Amino acid sequence: MVQAVQRAVQILRELATTGPRLGVTELADRLGVAKPTVHALLRTLEAEGLVVQDRDSSKYQLGPDLLQLGNAYLDTQELRARSLTWANQLATRANEAVWVAVLTGDHVLVVHHAFRPEATVQILEVGASIPWSTCALGKAIVAFCPAAERERLLAGEPAVLTGASITEREVLAGQLKEILRTGYAVEDQESAIGDAGIASPVFDRSGAVVGAIGVVGPVERVLAQPARQELAVTVRETARNLSRDLGAPRGTCHAPNP
Repeated sequence: MVQAVQRAVQILRELATTGPRLGVTELADRLGVAKPTVHALLRTLEAEGLVVQDRDSSKYQLGPDLLQLGNAYLDTQELRARSLTWANQLATRANEAVWVAVLTGDHVLVVHHAFRPEATVQILEVGASIPWSTCALGKAIVAFCPAAERERLLAGEPAVLTGASITEREVLAGQLKEILRTGYAVEDQESAIGDAGIASPVFDRSGAVVGAIGVVGPVERVLAQPARQELAVTVRETARNLSRDLGAPRGTCHAPNP
């Protein structure tokens, strides 16, 4: 590990999660690093366009060149590239918004968002980061992760975004077992009040889970029967087709080896 690089990354993460603007003293306190060191790192990041300094407050915020790096990641993300057609088809069939996500640490990152096919105003959620335990996408991925990774994530502190967020490890573990059986996960207002989701895992040519695809919408539309069961079947079928497009062998959707 190169300490200077690690600290620079920590600065970027602090600005991303607790910003939007932080000063040298605030960052030094959060990182436990001397202010001159933080200042030198910020000036370097500023020269590279990764942070910018606000003229009025002298505080720093994320810079525009990070957007180029993020777009470059999306452009080279095979799951996203392969999912475009399938996500659009799913959005049309389900008449709901569709998200595609990958697991990064203990969060899922939305790499593609197909809008619900109607004229209402919708916000693009590409780049959104959501705690895995609060969304169907995260649960669908983690259920099919190798046992060691699954146990590590279950051992972590569960995130609480709403009053419906699940905080009991045993309940989450039980949900993951059910997802292994059914092939799809459900979220009921656990990340946002009024919203629900149904998602299924996506596998690559090696048979490893690489992400998930799912529908997201108002709870009264997504989870009301018989729509819930119909959506679950459609989502699972789409995930299976997307997996095959990625080269996954038939019958991949099964519990991973311990």
